[in-house]
Amino acid sequence: MRFRTTPPACLLTLCAALALVCASAQSLPAADADDAPATAQADQSTADVAHLPLDEQVRWLQHTAQNGALAKLDDAQLVTLFSSLDPRALPRYIAAGPHGYASCEFVMLRRERIHGRWPAAPDHMLVRIAHDPLRIYAKWLPDGAHAGQEVLYDATRRGDEMYGHPGGFFGMVSMWARLDGSFAHAQSRHRLTDLGTEFIAHRFVDENTRLEQAGLVRPAQIDVKTVDGVRVVAFTWEAPRGVNGFYASKETLGLDLRHPWFRTAQSYDSEGRLFEEVVFEQMEPKSFDALTFDSKNPDYRF
Repeated sequence: MRFRTTPPACLLTLCAALALVCASAQSLPAADADDAPATAQADQSTADVAHLPLDEQVRWLQHTAQNGALAKLDDAQLVTLFSSLDPRALPRYIAAGPHGYASCEFVMLRRERIHGRWPAAPDHMLVRIAHDPLRIYAKWLPDGAHAGQEVLYDATRRGDEMYGHPGGFFGMVSMWARLDGSFAHAQSRHRLTDLGTEFIAHRFVDENTRLEQAGLVRPAQIDVKTVDGVRVVAFTWEAPRGVNGFYASKETLGLDLRHPWFRTAQSYDSEGRLFEEVVFEQMEPKSFDALTFDSKNPDYRF
């Protein structure tokens, strides 16, 4: 969905331009002329956003993320900005989407605690995904757990099954397996179709509604972090005590600075143990031909 730039946003842009012109006309040292006015203007702009109506705050986030201005803010400015916004602005920004590309390739790190055990190494995965209909190819890369494993999914063929093979010696044997079967859940509690930024975004929107109903409208903590090379604004939420049904007792989600989805997720159980960690290291939109999701692709090992 596209939104027009609001008049307040245009006014802020004009003010920023005038401020820079005035600054350049002053006989200040180079460092002060270049850095101080820009930082002060950015601080003023982010402070003004908190006074906008809720819908305009959401549109401002959409605009500044798309044009790259959000990513240019320093850590302190980002924390100040998101701490001052209406607590409903972030959930509405995420809910408005989009939550991912229509067709894309991404590289991710994923680690889950299965049967109480935290793996020594994460899965390092290359994933190609297309929607409408949903089709997925995933490969486990050599430097991670389950190296060499490959799986394919095509909703137009067998909607409740995937086709794949393990890594290592047994990689010579490919087979059909249920999305909810023992082969899938030996490595993850999730279905293969949960891969991608969409699943985390949808879960956040659903969970946030329940948090609001419980009276928890603001995250417990807001930070800026760089996780495996990915810079994000990290929001930490804690589920209310005595209330069951939340995905995690505590969860930290890292917001992408250019898109309305999360690039990182860390989920903790009631004992404070990390039970799931996801990092989308690289993401790019791509178009695929039919061979991408075909086991006969000569680049695959099915």
